[in-house]
Amino acid sequence: MHEIASIITAIVALEHIYILWMEMFAWETAGKKAFGKSLDHQLFKPTKALAANQGLYNGFLAAGLIWTFFIENPEWSQNIRLFFLGCVAIAGIYGAITASKKIFFIQALPALLAILFIILSNT
Repeated sequence: MHEIASIITAIVALEHIYILWMEMFAWETAGKKAFGKSLDHQLFKPTKALAANQGLYNGFLAAGLIWTFFIENPEWSQNIRLFFLGCVAIAGIYGAITASKKIFFIQALPALLAILFIILSNT
């Protein structure tokens, strides 16, 4: 179970690195492909700085998750991993409620699965 939790955590971290890139550096191209159905195409240029700010926050989430792989104390690693996965899950749930249901499946569900496997690995 621990290995599965680690793999899913790594996938969540990689996903947030991608989101960082898309929102900070490719908002008007990849961002338009990802959000073009729910956001007017005229809004991508004026919201570029806002998207970059969001991307930076996603980068912090990814950095926190990646950091957990380098913490030698297993208890601290797990607790910090749960914290960052919880942040991702809450952000994904909020995004699903306020923006698009798709965000739940892309962002929140993988984080919730990682949390579940962490809990199962401790039983």
